[in-house]
Amino acid sequence: MAKNGKVTITLECTSCKNGVNQTFRGISRYTTRKNSRNTPSRLELKKFCPYCYKHTIHGEIKK
Repeated sequence: MAKNGKVTITLECTSCKNGVNQTFRGISRYTTRKNSRNTPSRLELKKFCPYCYKHTIHGEIKK
């Protein structure tokens, strides 16, 4: 059986992680899949953060 190279990754809000928004206690996280052969570097997508209440950059993190 062939391996497809897809892995499940977690995306985390970079604004909440850096402590920009200290009034709310939480970090927005999303899960998605990526092809590790086509995208070997860390993935960054613009997603909606309910804690910042705006679209921010969400970066790939280690589990």
